[in-house]
Amino acid sequence: MTQHNESSGPSVPSSPSSSSSAGAPGAPGEGPEQQVTLRSPAELADALPYLLGFHPTDSVVLVALHGDRGRFGGRLRLGIPRSGEEWPEVCDQLAETLLTGSSKRGHRPDGVVVFLCQDPDTAGGETPQQVMERLRPLAQSLRRACGRLDMPVHEALCISGGRFWSYCCPDPRCCPPGGTPLSLPGTSVMAAAATYAGIEVRGTLREMEERYAPLTGGRAEAQRRALDAAAFSMVPRILGDDGCEPVRQETLALARALAERFEQAPPLPGRPAADARDDSLLTDEEAATVIVGLQDRVTRDRAAEWMEGPQAPAVLRVWRALARRCVHPYAEYAAAPVTLAGWVAWAADDQPEARVALSRALAADPEYVFAQLLYRACNEGLDPEPLRQCLRQERADRALQDAVRAEVERLEAAAAVSAGPASTAARGTGSTRSARRRTRPGGPAGSTGPGGPAGPAGKPRARRRSARQGDRNRQERPQ
Repeated sequence: MTQHNESSGPSVPSSPSSSSSAGAPGAPGEGPEQQVTLRSPAELADALPYLLGFHPTDSVVLVALHGDRGRFGGRLRLGIPRSGEEWPEVCDQLAETLLTGSSKRGHRPDGVVVFLCQDPDTAGGETPQQVMERLRPLAQSLRRACGRLDMPVHEALCISGGRFWSYCCPDPRCCPPGGTPLSLPGTSVMAAAATYAGIEVRGTLREMEERYAPLTGGRAEAQRRALDAAAFSMVPRILGDDGCEPVRQETLALARALAERFEQAPPLPGRPAADARDDSLLTDEEAATVIVGLQDRVTRDRAAEWMEGPQAPAVLRVWRALARRCVHPYAEYAAAPVTLAGWVAWAADDQPEARVALSRALAADPEYVFAQLLYRACNEGLDPEPLRQCLRQERADRALQDAVRAEVERLEAAAAVSAGPASTAARGTGSTRSARRRTRPGGPAGSTGPGGPAGPAGKPRARRRSARQGDRNRQERPQ
């Protein structure tokens, strides 16, 4: 099953061949997928968290249906626009996105199921039923938009305050005006199928996004001061004429040390406790140093190589912890560590976490190219393995270059030691002979051959600047 849970925009739906039949995912690595038939609006409402991998909040969710039996296809999620004036345009975009993405994979939707998920504003005294009525025009706009594209909406549900309503069923016996309570977690037919398939529901979308939210209060002020100090000392070095390679090495070395520290401290059970303990594993100064260092594109790309292996879970925790340290006014700096978190999650086939992280990265910096590319690839259901192979090759090439450079330096040092003082004397004699050749009669001063450096007939000849020297004088700027 492919799950889509982006926050900033609609995703391209996945291929129906990889999704569940009638709502239930097949177990990974098994032959035929498990078949589960959902026969009522209640079973559809209970199935939604398992289709996405989390409980959506403030979300419009569209699920494509295929074939006579209504096989579930691509999923598409978008935050509910606050302004009702935007709803018609957004609905047209959502319907077109679902159709385009499904058709691109050869499976045009034969129908659609719509979910509107939003809890009431308790501060304003709103009730779940009032939420349902307030969102009714949005449901009607979605039905019209899908209908214009020959994708009839078979069911449209509103889920709010632990209850659900159907916008399509007029029968009060199965869909009473006051709504129907959702089943207890883990008791539905879909819950049993998802447990069998090894699918985990992570909690709510809001809880997943909070793992990347910046710290607040006194801790935020202390972190801001540390970021000010790190930026003051590191940015001139990154942009200086001496190059930023030393800064890169220092940043990556510290990030590796943090990953080892996190690996030695397994996460605690429960999200709040686990994140709080992770926050205690690094100091403000360490976090600031790595955050500022990751603003350099080359440093970030090298850190992206740590996407697999037994240390990958600890690396993901480090990027999450660093994201929480990107406090105001450094919120934009979070794009780098949050994108790295999304990449590690996607490489580990954790698509819900990947999409949440990449969406948060684009919220921090909508123009962050690395996040844009990963977000698009993840939502289009592409395989991350080609990118993993590319990063592995870059790491191997750099290791080979470092080994060759170290061997050359070793040989030069050994040659200098074995030559001793005689080598120095020989070099002095050679220099004297070279000077005599340069001043011998028959050519202008400084000539070394028949025409000398001035060329034939004593004409001046332009000196060529080697490409190697040009490369040394070009300093790479951070992106």
